[in-house]
Amino acid sequence: MAEATLTAPESSKALNPMRRLRVEKVVVNCSVGESGVRLERASKILESLTGQKPLVRKAKKTIKGFGIHKGEPIAVMVTLRHEKAVDFLKTALEAVKNTLRSESFDTYGNFSFGVKEHLDMPGTRYDPELGMIGFDVVVHVTRPGLRVQSRRIKRSKIPVSHRPTKEESIEFVRREFGVNVV
Repeated sequence: MAEATLTAPESSKALNPMRRLRVEKVVVNCSVGESGVRLERASKILESLTGQKPLVRKAKKTIKGFGIHKGEPIAVMVTLRHEKAVDFLKTALEAVKNTLRSESFDTYGNFSFGVKEHLDMPGTRYDPELGMIGFDVVVHVTRPGLRVQSRRIKRSKIPVSHRPTKEESIEFVRREFGVNVV
């Protein structure tokens, strides 16, 4: 009944499969700030949460106040795609009680949030040898066809109307994941 009230151009946009939003990737980042035992523990925790081996990230510059030297490993990150990304995102959203702030969304519809302790994730147990860590989750929301602007052969521009907006992304997250956006 609701589709009957839509005008012809709006209804055709809603039915077009190229206009549907999707989660392109989820990046999980844990910045420890120092190399050594803490970084190894964070790496093990991230691997147990995501099921993938984390990538070690190095410092870009020296900051004497924090005791960080250029080239020193200080963080670990994992990029999840497809089914793994959606499954991890659902559990990570449960860790923040399915609530996000509207300031977490950027103008292109991507959003990020932090989990203070990995123990907030459902189904995780405390291991005294590993301790507790917090991590950031960054979600990239796109429409099909975005690859056209980044491929190597026959690269082309994407029109602004095809890029997701903040409002569309908020509505997508509410509908697909049941998230309350404050």
